Amino acid sequence: MKIGFIGCGNMATAMIHGILDSGYAAGDEVMASGKTSATRRRIAEELKILCGTSNIQVAEFADVLFLAVKPQLYGEVIAEIRGAVRENELVVTIAPGKTLEWLGGQFDKKVKIVRTMPNTPALVKEGMMALCRNEYVTEEEALKVERLCGCFARTEWVPESLMGVVTSVSGSSPAYVYLFIEAMADAAVADGMPRAQAYRFAAQAVYGSAKMVLETGKHPGELKDAVCSPGGTTIEAVRVLEEKGFRSAVIEAMKACTKKARG
Repeated sequence: MKIGFIGCGNMATAMIHGILDSGYAAGDEVMASGKTSATRRRIAEELKILCGTSNIQVAEFADVLFLAVKPQLYGEVIAEIRGAVRENELVVTIAPGKTLEWLGGQFDKKVKIVRTMPNTPALVKEGMMALCRNEYVTEEEALKVERLCGCFARTEWVPESLMGVVTSVSGSSPAYVYLFIEAMADAAVADGMPRAQAYRFAAQAVYGSAKMVLETGKHPGELKDAVCSPGGTTIEAVRVLEEKGFRSAVIEAMKACTKKARG
């Protein structure tokens, strides 16, 4: 199977690394295009994959084609490549807000489209990706895309109506988590811990806690209660977080994000 990437920024680079490192495809089975000479050098020297001389060449090469350009460029890029996209070719998009209906209208012909919402932890192969598909994608083809994206992320199929929610709970949420880690580290520094050490302690606490939710299957509230001893330090910290509106602030921020994502 030949895999193409139109655009080769950070997200596409993370995806390509995951695909190559997993052994899903070899370097000569992956092609990417890049607008700048620096991007083209990275494609050839760092990724060691094929470098397309144009977006059309990548579209003609690929069995699965990732559109990894900025959302505002989708219309322009699709207009450029739509004549080169074959009927049996799978097109995978990663742009928030670009619906299957809008994408199909831009191609103006029958095209197999899988819409996805990745997030930046794909850079360390710990991404979370939601997928939805149009009516032309078969079950077998959907499974192919799921396995491919599983090289760099956990994957789940969702109704397209939930893609805005996915943006707030997964696509944008790493920023909230980084903010939380930074705040915890700042507090530790204020209490005397060296900055670099504070980041390690805070980041590992978040990573380990998330892993416990995923691997134990327990409700986060149950895991929280297990740490909160009666009259102890943890419940005192939780009390202050609740007093300051921590939970409400997160909910309101995510609702605002979802609203923005839905346009």
